[in-house]
Amino acid sequence: MAEEQARREAKRILLVDDDQEIIESIRLPLESKGYEVVVARDGNQGLAMAEREDPDLMILDMMMPKRSGFLVLEKLRRSRPVPLRVIMITANEGSRHKAYAELLGVDDYIRKPFAMDRLLDSVDRLLG
Repeated sequence: MAEEQARREAKRILLVDDDQEIIESIRLPLESKGYEVVVARDGNQGLAMAEREDPDLMILDMMMPKRSGFLVLEKLRRSRPVPLRVIMITANEGSRHKAYAELLGVDDYIRKPFAMDRLLDSVDRLLG
């Protein structure tokens, strides 16, 4: 019973990335910290799951098939009355992309490759 209650109270994180290795390398440390992680493998799936799962936080890759992280963010910002907390991860070095992500209201912007502690600290801060 206590386990079920803990699971109910676990913060839910939607991880949207098309790279299986990155998904696993992020999912496992988050789950070991007690977060519930649901995964979407492209932007369209990410949007659908954001509506269906109502996560507490989204970790969103910028470059993906079907719909980029930016297009996902733009649609989320128009469709949700309460903004979803978003950490964007990207291999892109461009400062224009970072500026646009911030304009769209991302809570954090992390460039790949990153130290897992950097991501975990950001998640804890946003969900704490």
